[in-house]
Amino acid sequence: MDKQWHPDPPPIKTNDTAAIAVGTGLWALALVVLLIFRPVPENTWWIWTCVTGVAFGLFGIWFVRRPGRN
Repeated sequence: MDKQWHPDPPPIKTNDTAAIAVGTGLWALALVVLLIFRPVPENTWWIWTCVTGVAFGLFGIWFVRRPGRN
């Protein structure tokens, strides 16, 4: 069977900072909800999961926007 070669499509232009910011905002919203409606003591790891999500999101925004990134 003969397969024809097709050139790779051009990369899609995206707004990476906006995508990361939306995800970070959702983690922050979940954190606020969990801080208002405290989970039972054996489920407090949910709070730390949200804190980690916000921290990684802020790091991601910095990483994407740093100078010299092409």
